[in-house]
Amino acid sequence: MLLQSEEPELPVRIRRFTRFERWIHRTTAGLTLLCVATAACLYVPPLAELVGRRHLVVTVHEWSGLLIPAPFVLGLASRAFRSDLRRLNRFGPHDRHWLRAALRRDHRHESRPAGKFNAGQKVYASWIAGAVLVMLGTGLLMWFTDLAPLLWRTSATFVHDWLALAMGLVVAGHVGMALMRPESRRGMRTGTVDREWAELEHPLWAAESKDLQALQDE
Repeated sequence: MLLQSEEPELPVRIRRFTRFERWIHRTTAGLTLLCVATAACLYVPPLAELVGRRHLVVTVHEWSGLLIPAPFVLGLASRAFRSDLRRLNRFGPHDRHWLRAALRRDHRHESRPAGKFNAGQKVYASWIAGAVLVMLGTGLLMWFTDLAPLLWRTSATFVHDWLALAMGLVVAGHVGMALMRPESRRGMRTGTVDREWAELEHPLWAAESKDLQALQDE
């Protein structure tokens, strides 16, 4: 009797994020939305009149903004989170190819090769990280008025206000993109994604996951 070697069946779903990574994302998102909402209540007159309690709103805004980096700092204890940070911080030839296709409005999947994170997600993550640091620095100058002279505080207020508006628009765009991609949301909610979706949207990462699975099965 001849023994036929069968290729091991690959799982239908792939692990994308750990539970701790999902907690980091949700907590950061919650603090960011709270910060944006309280900022709107401070700067939009109809909302300010509707909510009232300005001192409380200011306090919530200050502390929610100050705590935004906290989940990131705690996440550095996670090997999976550090691995994803390295992925986000590394641009390869396929990322440049992805960006060129995006600028040409070429929506074909074969024109947009991507690893675990596509080039658009990497640009977004880098921009948000820089914006949070600038917002934190300017916010501290506005909060602790004795830290700097009046000119610095005035400049910090200008940068803080306009960057807050830009950040709100960028975050709204991020949420809008997520709403159009149910499998991406499912991956952040459950930690796993459909293999076929991964092979279509993130083919390089799907191939990497397949190779890792094959090594584990040997």
